[in-house]
Amino acid sequence: MPVDDPKRPDPEALLAAANKARRGRLKVFLGMAPGVGKTYEMLRAARRRKAEGADVLIGVVETHGRRETESLLRGMDVLPRRPIEHRGRVQMEFDIDAALERKPKILLVDEYAHSNAIGSRHPKRWQDVEELLAAGIDVWTTLNVQHLESLVDVVQRITGVRQRETVPDSALSRADDIELVDITPDELRERMAAGKVYVPETARLAADNFFKVENLTALRELALRRAAQTVDDQLIATMREKGVEGPWAAGERILVLVSGDAMAATLVRAGRRLSDMMMDAPWIVTHVERTDRPLARDGDAARLREAYRLAEQLGGATVALSGGDIVDTVMAYARRHNVTQIVIGKSVESRWRELLERSLAGALLREARGVAVHVVTEAAPEREPRPPAPLRPDRWRGYAVGALFIAAATLAAWGLDVAFNRVDLGMIFLTAVLAAGVLHGLRPALAAATVAFLVYNCLFLEPRYSFVVGSPTDFITLVVFWAVALASGGLAGRVREQALGSQRRAAAVTTLLAASRTFSAASGRDAVAKALAEQVSAAAGGLAVVLLPQGDEIALAHGSPELAPLDAAQMAAARWAWDKGEVAGFGTGTLPQSRWTFWPLDGVRARTGVAGLAAGAAPLGADQERLVLALLEQGAVALERSQLAAEAVETETLRRADRFRSALMNSVSHDLRTPLSTVLGASTTLIDYGDKLAKPVREDLVVSIREEAERLNRYVANLLDMTRIEGGALRLRTDWIDVRDVLNAAADRVSRRLGGRELARDFPRELSLIQADASLLEQVVVNVLENAIAYSPPEARIEMAAYEDRANVVISIEDEGRGIPTSELERVFDKFRRMEEPSDRTQGAGLGLSIAKGFIDALGGRIAAASPIHDGRGTRILISLPKTVTTPHHLL
Repeated sequence: MPVDDPKRPDPEALLAAANKARRGRLKVFLGMAPGVGKTYEMLRAARRRKAEGADVLIGVVETHGRRETESLLRGMDVLPRRPIEHRGRVQMEFDIDAALERKPKILLVDEYAHSNAIGSRHPKRWQDVEELLAAGIDVWTTLNVQHLESLVDVVQRITGVRQRETVPDSALSRADDIELVDITPDELRERMAAGKVYVPETARLAADNFFKVENLTALRELALRRAAQTVDDQLIATMREKGVEGPWAAGERILVLVSGDAMAATLVRAGRRLSDMMMDAPWIVTHVERTDRPLARDGDAARLREAYRLAEQLGGATVALSGGDIVDTVMAYARRHNVTQIVIGKSVESRWRELLERSLAGALLREARGVAVHVVTEAAPEREPRPPAPLRPDRWRGYAVGALFIAAATLAAWGLDVAFNRVDLGMIFLTAVLAAGVLHGLRPALAAATVAFLVYNCLFLEPRYSFVVGSPTDFITLVVFWAVALASGGLAGRVREQALGSQRRAAAVTTLLAASRTFSAASGRDAVAKALAEQVSAAAGGLAVVLLPQGDEIALAHGSPELAPLDAAQMAAARWAWDKGEVAGFGTGTLPQSRWTFWPLDGVRARTGVAGLAAGAAPLGADQERLVLALLEQGAVALERSQLAAEAVETETLRRADRFRSALMNSVSHDLRTPLSTVLGASTTLIDYGDKLAKPVREDLVVSIREEAERLNRYVANLLDMTRIEGGALRLRTDWIDVRDVLNAAADRVSRRLGGRELARDFPRELSLIQADASLLEQVVVNVLENAIAYSPPEARIEMAAYEDRANVVISIEDEGRGIPTSELERVFDKFRRMEEPSDRTQGAGLGLSIAKGFIDALGGRIAAASPIHDGRGTRILISLPKTVTTPHHLL
């Protein structure tokens, strides 16, 4: 079967069907407003399926106290809800994990647009449904039409209420089945009056506001249209999947075919009127770009742009098609997309084409099967004559070169005719015609073929020097020569045009690929804006600027080749593009007096900026404009991505800060309260009962006060040190120091807290001096020693040693505690990281080793932990400090 056979199933449709086969099926019960009976109808259908033996589970259903709906839950399997606590409030939410574990055949998840409680896996319930579908579970859900994202503004204008909970239209478009639950507005209001929707007081308020008859009628029409559109999309997808040729006139679909002539706008308006007559049928405006023809002239490209903009303003869609044959391309698109009506134009200028080549209208009528073709004719007085093409040298160069080739061929043929007898001179002229076609295209080739025909007849056929043909044989030879010359020259010209077109498209793809790489490599919003301005300027060959939002306004960010200032009119056009999301400025219907054109940069989620392009001496060609628009789309997404990355960094920073604050508060609430309670209790006892207590008891209480005050002082010092590290306020006072002196000073500071433990020191007789901050290094050693004391048995041995290698002085501190689990070694230097089981009441807030690491990093050194070291126990902390000058091997 040929690849382009319209009966062949669409590969993309087959791939989509294969992907759907691995997913569960989604069924949506759609209604115009609350109270129409969506949940009731869903439960009735679920009970029928359960009676048929299907595995049906109620995931979450909101009955809103309606007794008729609650009665349908009896006898059904209901999934318990999961409590989620947030800010002291407990909310009962849908338990998606339990549903995935249970994995029923059909799962009922009410209220598709519901916003989940903070702390849930997904912020929206429709995202829960997506995960369930991906797991292969069939899901039934309910939805009101006003919750569709694309209809939010429309519904607000109708009802005056803006919906906060929305569902993307794409989520509904992926539904496998859609069931419209519909009642009349009067019937819904009667249900409300009877208390079947809301309690009486709420019902009266709703009936006077949202549930007005006119509001409900408009919402009902929206629901009916959206359901019909979804069914139509499903029909087209099925046709493409099965390879069924259209059209199937289940619904009207209009295709308006325009070109770059003066009728383009007229055809667009005719398509809009036809859509209105067919109950607002979908309509599409398209232009077929011939792959074997040169690009349209600038005037044609401008008319096409205006036609596309007009179509978008009138509510139509636009698509650009490409193919070698207009009729085949249009009919293939019509069959794939179930087009039932085609609108084309027929101008006065097309009469010559009817004589010289096939008529587009006639060809479409012959090929159309089941498609109505509407031919819009042009009134002669309103016809806009084409302006004559300027006589530029590059346009006539091809004809001049073709004439030179024919002259050269004539001289060569003349010489051969004199030197030899019976030479086939026609091949020489054919070669010249082919050369003209290959080098300069179709029209120079056709002109060269005609001139070659006349010269060959005049100079080399009897009677010579006359255009009279002497014999029937010569006439046949001449006609065949002319036909072959025209065919070969035309084919050569078309091949050249196709090659040039391929080169242009390859250049555009290369430009887009390079731009994509540039945008991906750009770090930050300003870098992306600069790259975008440079890419657009290079593609359009003119000045380009990018404006980015600053607060509620937009301001110039970057320009290429230079940042051009904008006057008041140009800034007004830029603000219009930013505020309205519409193209403004030169060549548009908004502020056209400006010499700049401004495009809004719309990302996937929001608008990210505005791009401006100065109007040049000549308007952009069709290919240029497409390339510029593609660059703008890429740039908008790149700007949004950089903004999201910045927000992600900020969010991560806030998350870490929040986690730090939480850990700090937990530590302060426990570790600071304990020594304060001890000091308070001991001091109160001394004050109240000091005279009655024995001297040893009083001394023990005083020692406790001192120890706990020192402990409290250490906590506060650690917190202050961590604040200095986190805030970047750490200042080094480096000097030449002997590490042994620092170690001895640190040992003296912790001597009172050793208890029965032994602190052994192993220092070499000589040790190289290093440049460091003595006070910071002493605090590091004190923190490590206190950590060793906290996790060592009372009679254990702690070893402190120092040695050096060529480039570093190394400090080693070992203890005989229970050691650090291997899984904890990488996290032992994290803030507030402590062993799971406390050792004794002197255990700190989990900041000691973290502060030590921060100080050592500031000193340019390294700190690491190793455990276990002896018989599955013990921990060794190694601190490596760099030397200023490397020590040779023979001196160690």
